Amino acid sequence: MIPSHQAGRDGYSVLYVEENPVAQKDTTAPPVIFRSIGVSALPGAFLRDFHQDGRPDWRVRHHAAKSQPHLHVVVSTASGTGLARSVWEQLVKPLFDCVNFSEGHDFALHLSTSETTVMELVRDVFLPRANEGTAQAILLLSGDGGMVDMVNAILARPQSEQYRKPVVALLPLGTGNALAHSAGLTNDNTMGLHAWLQGSAKELPLFRASFSPGARLLVNEGREERDLHVVNGTPVAHGAVVASWGLHATLVADSDTTEYRRFGAERFKMAGEEALFPSNGSSPHAYKGKVSVLQLTTDGPEQWQAIDRSEHGYVLATLVSHLEKGFAISPESKPLDGKLHLVHFGPASGKEAMGVMMAAYDGGRHIGNERVRYQQIDGFRVEFQEEDAWWRRVCIDGKIVRVEKGGWMEVRGGVKGVVDLVVM
Repeated sequence: MIPSHQAGRDGYSVLYVEENPVAQKDTTAPPVIFRSIGVSALPGAFLRDFHQDGRPDWRVRHHAAKSQPHLHVVVSTASGTGLARSVWEQLVKPLFDCVNFSEGHDFALHLSTSETTVMELVRDVFLPRANEGTAQAILLLSGDGGMVDMVNAILARPQSEQYRKPVVALLPLGTGNALAHSAGLTNDNTMGLHAWLQGSAKELPLFRASFSPGARLLVNEGREERDLHVVNGTPVAHGAVVASWGLHATLVADSDTTEYRRFGAERFKMAGEEALFPSNGSSPHAYKGKVSVLQLTTDGPEQWQAIDRSEHGYVLATLVSHLEKGFAISPESKPLDGKLHLVHFGPASGKEAMGVMMAAYDGGRHIGNERVRYQQIDGFRVEFQEEDAWWRRVCIDGKIVRVEKGGWMEVRGGVKGVVDLVVM
């Protein structure tokens, strides 16, 4: 809601969204569309809850210093089922038009042209300005991948003493949208618009995954590989959501194709059919390796404790509560609390593993299953003992890394954030 002065009469413009009837038949249409209505008076409670003081300059609103930041809109056209462009055209742009925000003057628009667009924007625009101490607000129309690209691109280069964290508002348009669901951005039907307009900024906590020297990032549906960022001779990747090996990583990797992605979050269940119930009639794969947990300590030397099995079915550490809507993988996690939790269990039949997953959809009841272990940790380490590279794939916030034979991965929480996320 914003003040409106039309035809010499005072009043308000109420901004809202409504269900898009076209979306029922057109999968490329956004589920909600922007609307506004002019009113002459409103109840006091409504004014207190929704009033925007003065011009609705959310760029200033989202930074405590109240200085004039640069507002950027990043539209990740390939995220999820490809809704980002239509959400921009039918939801965000009409809102900007309503409040007289113009491209080039009030905001900069960036449409992704490749999977490296966000990283290039960080390198060429966001990081240089952040290092100058310039306040920036970024509206990101993307899934979790856009956020992890931004974080890793920032951490791949030095930050100055004047570094000022960009403030990022996320309109979740990926397939899982774990970060948005866990941070409460999807608690209503506004696709994150409510949080962007009414929320406040909070630091996004991170974890760091380090790898043995032969680890490679897999891209282009696993057909190509790239080097990871290297720090002091060690390949690293950062995340804000999940680091996994075993069933979860396999499902994400196997379903990361153009064909699967058009089904949205259903792609994980579809890929799970083959992983849990192989067509040759065999049991699900038992992942071979040594997994150790870094214990929580207040002082003294680090204490690593090996998990008492050499084969595993599911090993997942997360900073969030939900991996997709309704899938409460870590029910004790609170929004942006920075606490890393580990969920793991040993080899299981397809039916047993499916039972664990279904219990996670039922309010996180899986943590009461006797075969599932769940704990808060400082970190974990995997020393791989798999011959086949197929079973040495790990997932870092949806990105797939393949570790070399005899290699390792080590994940630690407590990494200081480099962006703030707008939340309610």
